[in-house]
Amino acid sequence: MQQTQERTSAVVSLEEQFQQKIDSEIRIEPKDWMPEAYRKTLIRQIGQHAHSEVVGMLPEGNWITRAPSLKRKAILLAKIQDEAGHGLYLYSAAETLGVSRDEMIEELHSGKAKYSSIFNYPTLTWADIGAIGWLVDGAAILNQIPLCRCSYGPYARAMVRICKEESFHQRQGFDILYTLAQGSPEQRAMAQDAINRWYWPAVMMFGPSDADSVHSAQSMRWKIKRFSNDELRQRFIDMIAEQVKVLGLTLPDPDLKWNPERGHYDHGPINWEEFWNVVNGNGPCNRERLRARREAWEKGAWVREAALAYAEKKARRAAQKEETQAA
Repeated sequence: MQQTQERTSAVVSLEEQFQQKIDSEIRIEPKDWMPEAYRKTLIRQIGQHAHSEVVGMLPEGNWITRAPSLKRKAILLAKIQDEAGHGLYLYSAAETLGVSRDEMIEELHSGKAKYSSIFNYPTLTWADIGAIGWLVDGAAILNQIPLCRCSYGPYARAMVRICKEESFHQRQGFDILYTLAQGSPEQRAMAQDAINRWYWPAVMMFGPSDADSVHSAQSMRWKIKRFSNDELRQRFIDMIAEQVKVLGLTLPDPDLKWNPERGHYDHGPINWEEFWNVVNGNGPCNRERLRARREAWEKGAWVREAALAYAEKKARRAAQKEETQAA
């Protein structure tokens, strides 16, 4: 009984020390003691973030061969390549928490692990690539800049480069929409249609409202997150409501109005039923996205096997060389 109490007291003491480090803005590193719940929260969040970057390549990849010019194709290719790199940075950060990349990918392919619901919508026209860059990457930037100050070191450091590249992605998307908005009536209509379809899903990207969020409060206490879902969503709406004026287009929210008393834009109701329907696997492209990822994983098996065989052969040669030198 006494030993049990002593162990419990030791854990409490470690948790207190851990929280003191968090409160003092001292980053947690992989070898530091951390509560199991903190580790699991990070694995879930970083894994979901990594999956979102990789799955996010799919709707844009659909337009590589159909980009309207060689310049646009080269820019889109660079953007998609960036997103692949982001996924690799994040998988590497998650691995420092004791989970393997294969485990995370298996959870994605089985449907157990989630990714951002926004990537379950189709890209119907070239303007959708602009809307993704402006709206989706714009929302991602607001979400991710505070993560550069995340309490977990490897995650925070990975986010520095990711955020710099995401800012390029947003400007690329805005440039596409701006060019279309200055074009023919058909091009202008295409840009407006893309905004109409992507705006509300982008608003939902910040997750459920604070009252309904399961993880938000604890993540903020641990300083994994710095701002609540609703705070970030409001910043996004305020930003987009001003930027759309430069495009000369409109947002699909008849209730959008500046509120001088709050110093923010008021907005209409969010369709949370649609959000949860997509999150639960019933969006327009959920099955298509997972099928594409599983097929890519299966077709790439020979590459992974060849790389592993090469690494093993290289290790054997190094070992033989050491033995020869020792002799």
